[in-house]
Amino acid sequence: MIESKYLKENIENIQRLMTISALKHFETTNLGKLLRLSKIRQYDDGEIIIKEGDMDPWLYFLLSGRIIISKEEEEIGSISKKGEIFGEMRIIDDQSRSASVFADGKTVCLAVDTSAKNRLSSADNQDERLDFLLLLYRIFAEYMTYRLRLTNEELIKTKKEAKSYKKQLQQ
Repeated sequence: MIESKYLKENIENIQRLMTISALKHFETTNLGKLLRLSKIRQYDDGEIIIKEGDMDPWLYFLLSGRIIISKEEEEIGSISKKGEIFGEMRIIDDQSRSASVFADGKTVCLAVDTSAKNRLSSADNQDERLDFLLLLYRIFAEYMTYRLRLTNEELIKTKKEAKSYKKQLQQ
């Protein structure tokens, strides 16, 4: 992994963040706060990004490339759309990582250190910090809803296939 230092709050970096659809609801001041908590990480093919069972504080936005998600060494999904979030479940429920994530080819991510709240300046008042956190949780909720809908569709498809196989076996 190649990792940058924490990013600086400047107009170029803010404009880059604004191209990520998940961040379109953020105001520039909040994007600046996000930058101060963020690093750019570049991974090679097959390199581990998140290890199942770990307790790290990182939240990721996919900037380029593709990731493979696996649980108990079984592939359970992949993400290749720029701006997709991953690693959010650990941040929300404060439990260990539920799955591993690997780079599939050269992959670049924006990694947000959710434990680095002290990197937000004391000039940021309490209301602004709360607004920032609420926006982050809104993004989490949108992605969790989307993924839950996909999981429901997959579950229904699998149940229908199982019923069909059961009927075939009974005949």
